[in-house]
Amino acid sequence: MQNVTRLPRMVLVAEALGGLMILAALLLVNRWLPAPGTLDAKALATGLFIAGIVLMLPAAWLLMWRTAKAIAPQLFNHTDKKR
Repeated sequence: MQNVTRLPRMVLVAEALGGLMILAALLLVNRWLPAPGTLDAKALATGLFIAGIVLMLPAAWLLMWRTAKAIAPQLFNHTDKKR
């Protein structure tokens, strides 16, 4: 089960970057972080939020896929070779 939780470094970096983008969107919406230049804060926050979610999707998908394979190996035509 330990193999299920190990993620590649690039997926972890994308996950962290996505979390930071969502945090920045929250700070922009609450006006704790000023919007740069003449950009609309709401539009920028929406873009950051969507980009953050997109960056977090690969890690969620990979964890779901590995967990499904570990729980039900018969669905993926893998037999448990522990003897």
